[in-house]
Amino acid sequence: MHGCIILVVNSRITILPLLLSVALVRAGDDKPFNPPRATHAKTYPAMEVHDDERVSVAIDPYDLPDKAAVFRTNYKEHDFLPVRVIISNDGDKTLILRDLRVQYITNRRDKLEPATNDELYRRLARTTKRPDKQSIPLPIPLPKKNKPAVATEVMREVDDAMFTPVPVTAHSTYSGFLFFDISGIAVPEAGAHVFLSGMKIEGKELFYFDIPLELYLNYRPGKQ
Repeated sequence: MHGCIILVVNSRITILPLLLSVALVRAGDDKPFNPPRATHAKTYPAMEVHDDERVSVAIDPYDLPDKAAVFRTNYKEHDFLPVRVIISNDGDKTLILRDLRVQYITNRRDKLEPATNDELYRRLARTTKRPDKQSIPLPIPLPKKNKPAVATEVMREVDDAMFTPVPVTAHSTYSGFLFFDISGIAVPEAGAHVFLSGMKIEGKELFYFDIPLELYLNYRPGKQ
């Protein structure tokens, strides 16, 4: 859903190391994606509060190694910036996100849409070969096997992390991740902001949210 929120393994000749590596991967397969618990949107540096509508939204980029360590995949190496969207509903009515739209607007005024799951899979499946490494032909061709382009555990992580537009019930906080293609942008937060629209309560659309990410870059704990 591009407009709304929505978002190869080479054969080994040696059998024993392959079996061991498969066993290790499978042992970690059952470990679910487990990011830090999201707190109220007001507790994050880059946030906006609509007191009259009793809704707050925060944007938390996972751009630093210690934060990005919650993922098994290094998305930065694939030119994606994971961004956590946190929405807190302090009202007495359910907040509907079915028509929610999120855009990441860069300092060059480019409007980036969140990557879909399939777009992430395609990018993560790409491999690059070093020019100084040449493949050595084998005397007997090995049988080809159909293998997924992206490991199952990586696809599961993407699915578990991805922000989905579920209703936010009264007096609750909901969060999820969106991934933006920041190819060619050295500091994607500089001069950028995130624009959110389409949230509704009882059919009435809320005023849009426009959150500058300079609030995140300039944040210093304990400094007013």
